[in-house]
Amino acid sequence: MGIKILFIYPNTYGMNMLPPAIALFSALLKREGHEVDLFDATYYQTDYGVNSDGTKETRLNVVPFKANDLGITMRTSDWREDLRKNFETFQPDLIALSSTEDMWQLGMYLLESAKDCITRNRIPVIAGGVFPTFAPLLALAHEMVDMVCVGEGEGAMIELCSRIEKGRAWDDVENLWTKQKDGSIRKNPIAAPYDVDDAPVLDMSLFEPARLYRPMAGKWYRMTPVETIRGCPYKCSFCNSPDQMDLYDAQTNSSFFRKKRIELVYRDLKYFKDEWGVEYNYFWADTFLAWNESEFEEFCDMYSEIGLPFWMQTRPETISDYKIKRLAKVGLHRISFGVEHGNSNLRLKLLKRDWKNEPIVEALKIPHRHGVAFSVNNITGFPTETREMAMDTVELNVRIESDNQNMYAFVPFHGTPLRKLCEDQGLIEPGALTRALTDRPVLDMPQYPREEVEGLIKCFALYVKFPKSRWKDIRRAEANDPEGEKIFEELRREYLDKYLPTPKPDREIPATADLEYGLENAN
Repeated sequence: MGIKILFIYPNTYGMNMLPPAIALFSALLKREGHEVDLFDATYYQTDYGVNSDGTKETRLNVVPFKANDLGITMRTSDWREDLRKNFETFQPDLIALSSTEDMWQLGMYLLESAKDCITRNRIPVIAGGVFPTFAPLLALAHEMVDMVCVGEGEGAMIELCSRIEKGRAWDDVENLWTKQKDGSIRKNPIAAPYDVDDAPVLDMSLFEPARLYRPMAGKWYRMTPVETIRGCPYKCSFCNSPDQMDLYDAQTNSSFFRKKRIELVYRDLKYFKDEWGVEYNYFWADTFLAWNESEFEEFCDMYSEIGLPFWMQTRPETISDYKIKRLAKVGLHRISFGVEHGNSNLRLKLLKRDWKNEPIVEALKIPHRHGVAFSVNNITGFPTETREMAMDTVELNVRIESDNQNMYAFVPFHGTPLRKLCEDQGLIEPGALTRALTDRPVLDMPQYPREEVEGLIKCFALYVKFPKSRWKDIRRAEANDPEGEKIFEELRREYLDKYLPTPKPDREIPATADLEYGLENAN
């Protein structure tokens, strides 16, 4: 007969794409005979990081755009009432919350609004994702959460639902930390990594059609995330991948880094194209080019049959003229490069990224030689960083002729190596939760105050695009006072006139309004 599982996805408009993990779990659980439903908060006005019209406060390189013609609009109904109606009509046997750290508080807000329904019907609640994996006790501290999944959830969810269906105890399921009646926490061991080659095609039917649309390089596309690689071989200290690798190595003596068989990637791509009318593919691997030569050639041969544009993210040191030329011929449309910082010493010693500036500049000349546009992602506000170091990032980006460049504030998410450093230095309390994009910089350091981090982020694109003769005015525009705001607005209008075209009707948006704005962060 199976059971009923209600997934709750806390999200805000423009933040995250449709969650592939939920789509995967839905496919797995339906294959086991269970029934699945979803409450997606994306298009509700939950007063959590969005403006009243559903748009975020924009950065210079992204101008506001509307997508009403595609049916992408904010809901006008009350999300609390809709969530309660969902409980009443679906009557779930299990609630599964999938949340990033910066959406965790919103997730708890959603659960609390339905507390009477959940407690009255004694519905168990499981929370999963990177945040519960690396801060399980914080997650379990909330009264609405009965268990958390530490590590991957595929096997745990299948076993948990089977136990609930059979009326058996589930507090000893692998990968689960569960609350006991006496208030203690049972910490079960982690199972070996899930075999990604056993994963079924994502269940796209769980989402409303509007969730497939995303902006990319001037147009809206029907787009879906595609998995090729899980995990990352690199050790960047601001990312959660190193701790994922260490966790699985220590507890299962196996590698978290896995690659999906190319014929299965083809199966997914063909299905999305034929059955869902996907027009553009988004490969969500941390480092898309973490393949050996034969795997790379196999992918290119396979993708030539798909014939759709695609986006990838990778590191500058993974590309070559041959690779970009080969990928461009089969559909590569745009690349996002993680450069992160322009100070070589900080990048090596603090961020664990061992590559010099000159090779980065030379490597990033390659995409344009083959007609491929690219963006560069940067971060500032790291512990021990100074304003002078941050300006090295500006200087490096001036030398890179990217189509778009972003700068974000560093966020010390749980599960990243730099989180512990921040705690050890007293820059953040051990139990503090963090948010990205929608909040002010988390760290406020004496040598690089929060206001300076905010000011540089606000004016980053101006520094990169305008000549150095204008930098004195730009520096003044960083200030959060009437004169600074006046100068910034003047520079902003000049920037928009020169570098951002007027939005066109229908499915076209400003050419630099990019998918990178609103991509999942490293949490």
